[in-house]
Amino acid sequence: MKPYLYLLIVLIFTACSKNSVDKNCNFLLDVGVNISINMSLPQYSQLAFVSNPVYIPNAGNGGIYVTNTGTGFVAFDAADPNHIPSSCSKLTLSGINGICGCDDENEYSLFNGLPVNNSSLRCPLKAYRVEENGTTLLIFN
Repeated sequence: MKPYLYLLIVLIFTACSKNSVDKNCNFLLDVGVNISINMSLPQYSQLAFVSNPVYIPNAGNGGIYVTNTGTGFVAFDAADPNHIPSSCSKLTLSGINGICGCDDENEYSLFNGLPVNNSSLRCPLKAYRVEENGTTLLIFN
């Protein structure tokens, strides 16, 4: 009976794993987003073309970048997820990438939200869901 008890104890301890939540990816708040934008309006007209991100202020943690990828639309929070929110952690547009204003100048693709040229960054951009309904985009989480 003892060998079975030892085997059971070994199985229980090996089945347990440490918490895999990366503490560095908890900088951004889980802010509710529910935005409707009309792409017929002049400020969103660039979304008719592939590779032209548009910034939407006053949404999410640092605003939202919306991009037409050619196969659909994607939306990412404009706050660097690898920084504690501050005045420098808001991304600025540079072509099809967003660059953090802090000293490390983290760069992210606005097509897929992944870091560019820095594989040591642990967190991709915070993504939001996008639904297209005619000339209207619904952005939400």
